[in-house]
Amino acid sequence: MIERDFKGYGTAPPDIRWPNGGRFAVSFVLNIEEGAELNIGDGDESNEARHEVRQEVTGVPDLCTASHYEYSTRVAYWRVMQEFERAGIPITFNVCTRAIERSPWIAEDGVRRGVEFMCHGYRWESHFAMKPDQELAVIRKSAEGIRRLTGARPIGWHTRSSPSTNTRRLIVEEGFLYDNDAYNDDLPYYVPVNGKPHLVLPYCFDTNDMRFHDSYAFVRGSDFADYTIDAFDWLNAESIHAPKMLSIGLHIRIIGRAGRMAGLRTLLDHLKNAPSVWFAQRRDIARHWLNAVPPR
Repeated sequence: MIERDFKGYGTAPPDIRWPNGGRFAVSFVLNIEEGAELNIGDGDESNEARHEVRQEVTGVPDLCTASHYEYSTRVAYWRVMQEFERAGIPITFNVCTRAIERSPWIAEDGVRRGVEFMCHGYRWESHFAMKPDQELAVIRKSAEGIRRLTGARPIGWHTRSSPSTNTRRLIVEEGFLYDNDAYNDDLPYYVPVNGKPHLVLPYCFDTNDMRFHDSYAFVRGSDFADYTIDAFDWLNAESIHAPKMLSIGLHIRIIGRAGRMAGLRTLLDHLKNAPSVWFAQRRDIARHWLNAVPPR
């Protein structure tokens, strides 16, 4: 049986402040997956069925879905990054390595901007069914590709969907500093791996633009903005009494469509004017937590 922690920090979270003296950290994550999605035309075993509509094309390349994903690198990336540059808010790239191998200008542009490159696997695929040797090979290939294209090895890991029961052990053995494979808290925390504490930065699926596609909970850009602003305002109020962290997940092929960009701009403008909020890349959150709340 897998051991699970249902209590967490309870009513006694660590009493820390973030580097700016406040108690609220906000992390934007831009997922770079385009070109890494499954496509028979790229030699994969199947086609990706998830984009603006759900469809499954079997046995032959899916040219329609491929075209949807190409919009991201041809148009949407530059549109999204212009908004973050305008707002002056830092960002972490969650990168499938095959995606930036096929669009190396994104790696070059990200390096120029000083973004963090976090590892999201090689292809955009789940790891839960992988055998340990297979998964280790994927992790190594992914990390080495990012190092080769950006000049630095990634220190953060995030699996698409569910990791395997071996993922955390393997990434620790490969030298990753933290992972994002949890959705169970508003603060970082440690878990034992190989008898030593390992840092987890929980991620989220609710303040995430994928809800335009997965559940259609978001229809207009304002739906995403309103929901995420509500989460931000609530956590910001709670941070008066205890530290908090908010993760906001974006995908260039989703939020970068013209009809959703006003929602992103509304969100960024609301957040950037809030006092005492620390906007940070995830590596900076991880490093600060390791120093402020050192593992026992």
